[in-house]
Parts: sequence; C-alpha cells; structure tokens
Amino acid sequence: MSERALQSWMQTLISYVQSGQPDLTNRQMALMMLVYLTTGPHTVRGLANALGVSKPVITRALNTLGSLGYLRRVRDEADRRNVFVAKTKSGQEFLEGFERNIEQEDSAQRPVRDRRFMLQTG
Repeated sequence: MSERALQSWMQTLISYVQSGQPDLTNRQMALMMLVYLTTGPHTVRGLANALGVSKPVITRALNTLGSLGYLRRVRDEADRRNVFVAKTKSGQEFLEGFERNIEQEDSAQRPVRDRRFMLQTG
C-alpha cells in the first residue's frame, strides 16, 4: 500500500471519528460490509466462515450492530430454526456516509489535474 493510500485512509478515519458516529470495531465494519455489499441471504454461520471467526464472535458483533439499528435478525419463515442477518435503513445510511468520507478524502488527495479529469468524466 502506498503512503498516499495510507494518508487517504488516515484522513477518512479521522473524519469518521470526528463525525460523532458510533465507533465500530474492524470486525463490526467488516460484518457490515459483508452484509451490505455481498449477495445474501446471510446467516451467522456463513458470516463467521467468511470472516474466519467463531459464531459467538458474529453474535456479539450482531448484538452491537443490532442495538445501533444497523443490522437486524430475521427468522426464516420456511424454517423457523434459521435466522438471517438483514440490512436496515439506518445501516445503509451509515455506510453511505462512510462512503462519502472516503470519496471526499480520495478527491482531496488527488492532484488538481486528476480532479479536473474526474469532474469532466464522472
């Protein structure tokens, strides 16, 4: 990873901390991104496998993310033993705000000539 990329990531994290949003652990953020950016349905077992952690680790993260309103558990109507992890509007808004921080920091790090090209094409 280049120093420029690390500087951009640092600024993104600083903006996130200053935003007043709840602090999420890396596991919680990875869990959020898995649920929001990959095709479901998502189960605790599947998420644990994807992250290489135990099911209790996912359960603890879901407890926190659920209390924040970012993810929710939904029973499978076809088989009530199954529980799926579902997106919420609050979680979507949270990640959209985080994405805006990344885009702003990335844009601020680009040389002026690159930003001009980005505005013309995007």
